[in-house]
Amino acid sequence: MSRGKKGARRGVLKMNLLKRRTKDNTLYGLLMVCAIWYGLHFIIKSNIVPSPNETVKQFVILFPQVLSVHLIASLYRIIIAILLSVLIGVPLGLWTGMSKKADAIISPIIYILYPLPKVAFLPIFMILMGIGDLSKIVLMITIIVFQILLSVRDGVKEIQKELFYSVFSLGITGLGVCKHLILPAVLPKLISALRITLGISISTLFFAENFATTYGIGYYIMNAWIMVDYLDMFSGIIGLSLLGLFLLKILDLIEKKLCPWVFLEKNSVD
Repeated sequence: MSRGKKGARRGVLKMNLLKRRTKDNTLYGLLMVCAIWYGLHFIIKSNIVPSPNETVKQFVILFPQVLSVHLIASLYRIIIAILLSVLIGVPLGLWTGMSKKADAIISPIIYILYPLPKVAFLPIFMILMGIGDLSKIVLMITIIVFQILLSVRDGVKEIQKELFYSVFSLGITGLGVCKHLILPAVLPKLISALRITLGISISTLFFAENFATTYGIGYYIMNAWIMVDYLDMFSGIIGLSLLGLFLLKILDLIEKKLCPWVFLEKNSVD
């Protein structure tokens, strides 16, 4: 067998092992969460913490016509907020990273606004933009966009000057530099930033959906809590967890597609 065929076969085997490891990690996480959940159920001995099997049964019953509607409403708000944040944050981050003047103008403003708890602005957004989806989406954008902007800016600044010289020596200029050097260097940081902000944005959305709305998984969970229906409440929590897991897996797929070298390094098999 030739070296090329051996290398290709070795690469296929390695990718299969990576896929198997990813599935095993997800299964392991689910089993550990269920074990902790069962432990709390038996320790507390109250319907405040229903058993996992009862909750899963209730989730299966509620999902087709009830939970799916609320999850789709929340997913829509999150996806729109992430897409708009990327469209705003990436160009500003690239500009700030490549221009000292832009950095001097924008960074001081970011450093003042970024640490502020954005949920405090929800009443203002609701007054200015209404009680519909727009105010909730804008609230999440104010959280996600700063993280994206800073990550992209720092990613650009960390590129070594020697790499720019190498690219210029090949006759690549303008958009070619951005395509072949800057974007590949920045993409892993961008995806990592989205992972970090995802949990925060879901938590923020959970809070925002408790005000002036009748659709959204946050509204459903809190409404079930008010109605003292803990089984439905935990079913909603399962739905919220699956929503977060789904979005994280989507980010993993994007990273695998756009940054295969990072994916292989993170999941390297000896």
